[in-house]
Amino acid sequence: MIAIRRSHERGRGEHGWLHARHSFSFAGYFDPKNMGYRSLRVINEDVIDAGGGFGTHPHDNMEIVTWVLEGELAHADSMGRKETLRPGMAQFMSAGSGVTHSEFNGSREAPVHLLQIWIVPAERDTKPHYEDRDFAAKLDGGGLVTILSPDGRDGSLAIGQDATLGAARLKTNEEVSHDLAAGRGAWVQVARGSVSVNGTALEQGDAAVVEDERAVRIVATEDAEVLVFDLA
Repeated sequence: MIAIRRSHERGRGEHGWLHARHSFSFAGYFDPKNMGYRSLRVINEDVIDAGGGFGTHPHDNMEIVTWVLEGELAHADSMGRKETLRPGMAQFMSAGSGVTHSEFNGSREAPVHLLQIWIVPAERDTKPHYEDRDFAAKLDGGGLVTILSPDGRDGSLAIGQDATLGAARLKTNEEVSHDLAAGRGAWVQVARGSVSVNGTALEQGDAAVVEDERAVRIVATEDAEVLVFDLA
């Protein structure tokens, strides 16, 4: 079974310096039919204008992933971390019992384009944790690269939930596949370009839910970047 969430169906947030698209209910966008998928609670596609950003604000009890598509994002948090994120880098912040942070466009000239992802943790009020990792070389090597996993396998970041996240950068006609165990579901997010997922065409910003299938097969119909969530 495959179900499609088209890009134009997402919620919209236009805030001057911020241009957002919400796959699930978030902030001023509420849709009771789209509150999340399994443990995946938020996928926001944000474009932040030069000089714009989110001032210091709190989070708790959420596993937060930031994936930059274009530009640079400057991060600072109450754990003392200050980092600049670029394409190919994954930022992971386990908010746990509570953390504050800020995120700003690292450029005064160009926008930054990113996906921010929230996953509900398996345990509440754990110790906050921050980590980032550069996966650019692995992505350039082809295939589906494991970015997040419960056990940190294959050099991925360890997340406090029974969830994995893989990413792939595909040239036209290249393909990747991911085996899907019984009872699990996959969310495929097309970050750039266009692909087919198990024979169904998706464009940039589209997503697919895949259930009751033995595998997720993704073929690029033009150069593309995709994220694949495997969720209990």
